[in-house]
Amino acid sequence: MSWIGIDLGGTKIYAVVFDGNGVLAEAKSKTPTQGGPLAVVDAMAAVVRALGPVEDVAGIGVGAPGVIDPVEGTVRQAPNLPGWMEPFGVAEALSAALDGLPVAVDNDVNVGTLAEHRLGAGKGADNLLGVFAGTGIGAGVVLDGVLRHGPTGAAGEIGHMIVRRGGRLCGCGGRGHLEAYAGRAAMERRARDLERKGRDTVLVDLAPGRRMTSGVFVKALAAGDAVAIELIDDAVGALGVAIASATSLLDVPLVIVGGGLADRLGLSFVQRVEQACRADVFPRNPELRIVPASLGDRGGSIGAALMAADRIGVAAEKKVVR
Repeated sequence: MSWIGIDLGGTKIYAVVFDGNGVLAEAKSKTPTQGGPLAVVDAMAAVVRALGPVEDVAGIGVGAPGVIDPVEGTVRQAPNLPGWMEPFGVAEALSAALDGLPVAVDNDVNVGTLAEHRLGAGKGADNLLGVFAGTGIGAGVVLDGVLRHGPTGAAGEIGHMIVRRGGRLCGCGGRGHLEAYAGRAAMERRARDLERKGRDTVLVDLAPGRRMTSGVFVKALAAGDAVAIELIDDAVGALGVAIASATSLLDVPLVIVGGGLADRLGLSFVQRVEQACRADVFPRNPELRIVPASLGDRGGSIGAALMAADRIGVAAEKKVVR
């Protein structure tokens, strides 16, 4: 039996077929920037079809950004997906587009953390925090071996922790949130704003009419671009403050840092975040480890497949028992 996992990101949709032992097939496409939820559902369905004929697929898991109702399969709000500000039933819509195949939905960072916990850098750890820096910023919380959602499904929304009161405007409308300093989309807005105000930066030259991807930031840093350096410094500092606060609250001994930005910037970026965190964390815990995620781009998709196996598989078993 195999499962399809879909990582729905702000820039791309990445799907895999996973059988518990490995990835059997994969496909990806760009996330639509127009058309809202229906366009995104159509794009996800097309990516699933691009996987080709797959036997024994029992269901689909979707890791989506934003606030999720995992019971209803609804994305309540997704500020980093254009035109998606109202609740939308992703599970029902995607299932209908794929001939009734069962669909389960959870937060993208939750499923990424689930994958790292079971198969990646957190394997064997009962308590950890997974922090993923991509288009936005999110975290997954594992306590006593269980991925926690919270009563409203918003556990782990570290991207909206305030790191600077009255600071930069976040995509959600708040100010001073971590995501406003370390989310790739916010960093792009900041770079373009600085360029309009007269700052020279190759960031805009490298992405004149397209998204300023994590790879663009890597190239700009390699060129010694002052704006890119400033933005990454801000991101490191904000991540350090937020992770220090979260670990002080949760008392977890392990933090896994992943996501597109962290993956592309590499180990040195994660080490800088660790140094920034240790400057503020309480208590001074020598056992605290901050490490890079190990599953890379596939982590979110694999986690979504694992989540589907947990949710849909268990539900099917209960029906059989009844």
